[in-house]
Amino acid sequence: MSGAAIPGTELQLAVLDDYQGAAERCADWSRLPPHVKPTFFHENVSADREALVKRLLPFDIICLMRERTRLDREVLSGLPKLKLLTTSAMVNASVDIAFAHERGVPVCGTGAIETGTPELTWALLLALARNLTGEASGLKAGRWQASVGRDLYGAVLGVVGLGRVGSRVAAVGKAFGMKVLAWSQNLTAERAAACGAQLASREQIFSQADFLTLTLKLSNRTMGIIGAQDLARMKPSACFINTARAQLVDEAALVEVLRERRIAGAAIDVFLQEPLPPDHPYRSLDNVLLTPHIGYVTHDTYAQFYGEMLDNVLAWLDGNPIRVIDPTHSHFRLI
Repeated sequence: MSGAAIPGTELQLAVLDDYQGAAERCADWSRLPPHVKPTFFHENVSADREALVKRLLPFDIICLMRERTRLDREVLSGLPKLKLLTTSAMVNASVDIAFAHERGVPVCGTGAIETGTPELTWALLLALARNLTGEASGLKAGRWQASVGRDLYGAVLGVVGLGRVGSRVAAVGKAFGMKVLAWSQNLTAERAAACGAQLASREQIFSQADFLTLTLKLSNRTMGIIGAQDLARMKPSACFINTARAQLVDEAALVEVLRERRIAGAAIDVFLQEPLPPDHPYRSLDNVLLTPHIGYVTHDTYAQFYGEMLDNVLAWLDGNPIRVIDPTHSHFRLI
């Protein structure tokens, strides 16, 4: 599919949700031809549909960081000028890709570096084990050694979901001398062993893990898969880490076990509503470590995302093949 605009016609390009003001320095936007004018937005306004449509109305091309701004059927219907969407990675659950395709608007994606989220998972796990945030803030406030840390060697690491992220998490756990248990709906003992883990039942992994990390891929089958019954099985000394997706977990049940201190603590990087509302219950819990969905937020990842978004735009303008996301979100195809 070639660019839909008449060559030389001025086109407006929006780069959305550039929270850190990093997009301009992570790609060479000077590669755009003079008739394509980029605008960078740093604040998310997706909670206000009217404001979002008003913001995007002048734009022909939109560059999206995945799952930050929601472009559903209602929003897309209000953008008659839109000709191209390009998003980071090859899945974006916040975009009605099928409807965009119906309107003749291709949605294309990029590659993705897969090491950032496993690395953050271990940063969070280690912070929980040693109470790093509490000790660091205590030291600045004049206190000295307020807590006693947890050993990883010999502890049980539970990995729920042993895919590309989970297998990396499991490998590090093994290197620390932990006993690694793994569970997911279709996981086999052979696959678990190949990743240095032991296949466990759902009941076993929740009841035995000292540190339980959630690394499942979100799908219709896994939506809400972790419920109150699973969390109730966890040890009072156990910690829960979620760097996957908030929609995998019964949030109300997790808040309850944390508030009642039925588990020791949690580290959470993903939320049902992002940015996290100021009055969210997580913010009032002293046994929760929160990070603002930074699992993939690294310089190398941003350079790939924004660089390949720009490549997509340039290819589309030149009438060259682009990587269009299939509406099923399962693969991409060249058009």
